[in-house]
Amino acid sequence: MTEQPIMKQEQTTSVWSILSLIGGIANFVGFPFWGAVIALITGYLAKSEIEKSHGSVGGERLAQAGLILGWVGIGLGVLTIFLSILTVLGLIGGIAACGPLSEFINSIIH
Repeated sequence: MTEQPIMKQEQTTSVWSILSLIGGIANFVGFPFWGAVIALITGYLAKSEIEKSHGSVGGERLAQAGLILGWVGIGLGVLTIFLSILTVLGLIGGIAACGPLSEFINSIIH
């Protein structure tokens, strides 16, 4: 009997998972919305590639980190938009109630 040596295939890291992490970090460094979108798209592509490879491609934790950073970035972006809208509406309301146009607005309402 001859024993054949077991060939162990070297695991490579998914390029998509690296791009996902870079996009997630870029979201907080200089590309507020687009970094999060890139992180989410490439993160889900990386997870799909890793699942289909059956262990020959790694980087699942990098992809997961990119996805988390991407979703946090999207959440903070939505929160920023809502707070901006509320601030503008508050300023408009404050100007209307106390500003020089208050008499004009009150005459329209009443």
